[in-house]
Amino acid sequence: MPAPKKALRRSLTVTSAALTALALLSPAALAAPSPSGSPSASPSVTPPASMSAVGGARLGKPGTQVDLAGGAPVLPKDLTARSWIVADAESGDVLAAHNAHWRLAPASTLKMLFADTLLPKWPKTTKHKVEVSDLAGIGAGSSMVGVKEEETYTVHDLWLGVFLRSGNDAVHVLSAMNGGVGKTVADMNAHADELQALDTTVVSPDGYDMPGQVSSAYDLTLFARSGLQKKDFREYASTVRAKFPGETTKNKKGKPSRGTFEIQNTNRLLAGDSDVEVYPGIAGVKNGNTTNAGATFTGVAERGGRVLLVTVMNPAKNDHNEVYKETARLFDWGFAAAGKARPVGELVGPRSATAASPSAEASGEAGGTGKGAAGTQPVAGAQTGGGAGGVGVAAGIAAGVLVLLAGGAFLVNRRWPLPDLVRRRTRP
Repeated sequence: MPAPKKALRRSLTVTSAALTALALLSPAALAAPSPSGSPSASPSVTPPASMSAVGGARLGKPGTQVDLAGGAPVLPKDLTARSWIVADAESGDVLAAHNAHWRLAPASTLKMLFADTLLPKWPKTTKHKVEVSDLAGIGAGSSMVGVKEEETYTVHDLWLGVFLRSGNDAVHVLSAMNGGVGKTVADMNAHADELQALDTTVVSPDGYDMPGQVSSAYDLTLFARSGLQKKDFREYASTVRAKFPGETTKNKKGKPSRGTFEIQNTNRLLAGDSDVEVYPGIAGVKNGNTTNAGATFTGVAERGGRVLLVTVMNPAKNDHNEVYKETARLFDWGFAAAGKARPVGELVGPRSATAASPSAEASGEAGGTGKGAAGTQPVAGAQTGGGAGGVGVAAGIAAGVLVLLAGGAFLVNRRWPLPDLVRRRTRP
């Protein structure tokens, strides 16, 4: 399809999605739809014969795409996910992919786009008293962090709720602060377009199953890569546990008091579980699970100075932790294959970067481009105390520092070095 027609079609789709979100804000409308009755569910168990070619023609083909050079290990044999991708986070090289552009329901991995879009809007210390209307329209069965109406929270509190507990209540409060769900949906769609994530249509900012809401493993990886340019995003994504404000109570004398309770990250490769170990070098990013999407996950990890992004969507195995197990196997393969597997595509840069000079120096945090000057001091991606109730510590994050690429230039569509990186810390 010629570019102008494609752009027009996406513009109309984005507009339609925003109007749909505005029209469907009642709890009844947001109730979880069944997979068979929702356009957001995959129409079949097989991918389309032809998909988007953003990032390279091979990424638009169905099935597994990999080019093993001499000495490269074979891919894991026991992968059941409908779609997945393994990419170098800094060079943008896609090392292998399976149905990378298949448009599927994203679940809460869509919160990566939500965070990347809204994080720059307020300082962490901004306070907001939650109104009843802020929590209206949250879908039945949503994951919640425990936000209460008429209580005051900082923006920092709310982002911890989004990243650690995937709290749809925190998402709706932040959306209300941003002018409402409809505006937030429009902002997210516009940002997805800027990132060239053209498989994505946002209808609900929290990733809750909604008709027409789709993304792809390729696009989710773009969201993670963009978000990781922001220091706050890296901090929240790598925090294992934190303290969250509780509800205000009064003692017998009527004196009000407000305690906290602990929340833990639901990313099992970061926090661990009975049958999933913390993955060495893991530094985030986001998981999700809904009726239509199944389990979805995007992770970032470092080993030997190399940073990989892996996204896995909807494994077929009936195991609640299968998405993490398949992600870990793909990480293992990617680190072993790095430098041996020839790229089958690339993660494209944002439109604004494409229009910039290749030698332009990247800036900083909120803009999404990294300061690439040699000798830049690393900054920890999670706090060791205070900021997250004194408990927020990144676990399983790589030993050593993920170094910036030499020279510091943003090479259009090929280089997007992370501006600072995280060191391994002892789990609390």
